[in-house]
Amino acid sequence: MKPAIAQHTPIENLQALLIGTLLVALSVSMFKQAGLLSGGTAGLAFLAHYLGGMPFSLAFFLFNLPFYWLAWKYMGRTFTFRTFVAVLLFSVETDLLPRWLSFATLDSTLAAILGGALLGNGFLILFRHKASLGGVGILALVLQERRNWRAGHIQMAVDAAIVAAALLTVPWPRVALSILGAVVLNFVLATNHRPGRYVVQ
Repeated sequence: MKPAIAQHTPIENLQALLIGTLLVALSVSMFKQAGLLSGGTAGLAFLAHYLGGMPFSLAFFLFNLPFYWLAWKYMGRTFTFRTFVAVLLFSVETDLLPRWLSFATLDSTLAAILGGALLGNGFLILFRHKASLGGVGILALVLQERRNWRAGHIQMAVDAAIVAAALLTVPWPRVALSILGAVVLNFVLATNHRPGRYVVQ
């Protein structure tokens, strides 16, 4: 008989939402400073920010709205609620963090590597507490649970396509570094969030 899986407490879930979203918000601050993009819904929000001047936090919140139906149908109410809270927290944090933190010097290559690593670890924390930051993350988790595909591989393919689309508007050196960041992010997910581990129920 398999031992019972210990459930996270409400306090543990709350700290995961706060710390996970803060790590991702910090990575977004680094990407903004270096003029880089990320993949997924955040990548679309970056494009809306760079092209149309829309606030990143607002664009990110709006682009996530259609994915809540997918989360509700396939991942359940708990996952959907926690994801909504995580997206709301992240949207607020990305607005507030620049008021408290700035980078006098930030190498673009370091921003891509360290920012990608922070993104990956932030997502891992959220995934392991039955939450996400919506968008492609929800789709990747659904396919991992339903089809046994690795979430990191799914996200990497989608992220590469979104970042590559930025070639139409963003100089190619910044796009290349953005792809590097996406590879680091999804390497973290592919090696640390495999099917059969930390299954979202």
